[in-house]
Amino acid sequence: MTTIRYLMTTDHRRCDDLFAATELAIGGNDHDAAATAFAQFQMAMLAHFAAEELSLFPAFEAKTGLHQGPTQVMRLEHEQMRSLLSEAGEALLAGHVDDYLGQAESLLIMMQQHNMKEENILYPMCDQQLIVELPAVLERLGGELATR
Repeated sequence: MTTIRYLMTTDHRRCDDLFAATELAIGGNDHDAAATAFAQFQMAMLAHFAAEELSLFPAFEAKTGLHQGPTQVMRLEHEQMRSLLSEAGEALLAGHVDDYLGQAESLLIMMQQHNMKEENILYPMCDQQLIVELPAVLERLGGELATR
């Protein structure tokens, strides 16, 4: 049976691949391909955040009663990453590659740290706490991630 950890970690890797495609296009000096790849990456990241914030986190909080714990930290980090995504996208569209690269470096570091916390702490907690609700939660998450 699929787990929350597996589903969401797989989606992290998909987002990572889209980010890497942007970096490759920039390295190849292909501005159009970089802009397209970044738009796909940004959409995937925002959909991932939305799936967590609209389905996973509320289900976990309802089950555990923890509203000020790990999910709040993840939401705050999502906000920081949304800001970095926006700034990086604006820099890329404006043709300011150096500015983009600076924002992208900050975003990459934050994503790596954030993903480690989710994959090694939060997702296993969700799998454990939401064992009864797991099929319904997985169906909702899968649907939300597939609609992007």
